[in-house]
Amino acid sequence: MKAHPSAIISKKAKLSDDIEIGPYAVIDDSVNIGPGTRIGSHCVITGNTTIGSGCEIFSGAVVGSSPQDLKYKGEKNILQIGNNNIIREYCTLNPGTGESGKTIVGDNNLLMAYAHIAHDCLVGNDCVIANNGTLAGHVTVEDKAVIGGLVAIHQFTRIGMLSIIGGCSKVVQDIPPYSTCDGHPAGFYGLNLIGLRRKNVPKDSISQLDHAFKILFNSGLSIKHACQKIEKEVKQVEEVSYLLNFIKNSQRGIVRSCRLK
Repeated sequence: MKAHPSAIISKKAKLSDDIEIGPYAVIDDSVNIGPGTRIGSHCVITGNTTIGSGCEIFSGAVVGSSPQDLKYKGEKNILQIGNNNIIREYCTLNPGTGESGKTIVGDNNLLMAYAHIAHDCLVGNDCVIANNGTLAGHVTVEDKAVIGGLVAIHQFTRIGMLSIIGGCSKVVQDIPPYSTCDGHPAGFYGLNLIGLRRKNVPKDSISQLDHAFKILFNSGLSIKHACQKIEKEVKQVEEVSYLLNFIKNSQRGIVRSCRLK
């Protein structure tokens, strides 16, 4: 382990031999850090926090501190961070609330400066949360989602796979997978065509998604009846089936079309 002499490192922490720890960083008792991870200066890694391999945590980040939740009464909780994540300056990540509550961050994510992941959140893989992006408690972010700078996301909201949210948006309902959304509150603008093409989604699947979204947002039908129409009229490629399942399992409802506002 390569640690600066000014770092404060608990002897109880479980640290791989080849990690790097910068000046004035603090590593507490119940921390577990995997191989190849680098901790920058003035970082605080605390709580029951597990960090995987190949991560890079930049100066001033606070990872694993108690959740900002009035219901939290000191129960044992967990923050689990996967592999190859980049956590930039002054990000804050909180564990779950309640006994064995969990916050989980997957692999290959980029959290830009001052991003916040609150208690009991679930962030998938290959996601980007830009500067000052803020997740309230119990938010789910699916794989390959992009959240713009200064975006605020309401509790219990879901952000669908391969969606993108424009900067400064206020998100109070679920963001459908494969969509582009923006606004205050956020609304649907169209397909995330650039993201779909970058991920080599087949042209036929993109065409079927486009058809499904037109029915969903431009037909004037209720969400329930639009989904029924999509099931009858749109080819059930994998992406369309995923979209329908996402909508059917929505607890907060999905965002509306900007065209209908």
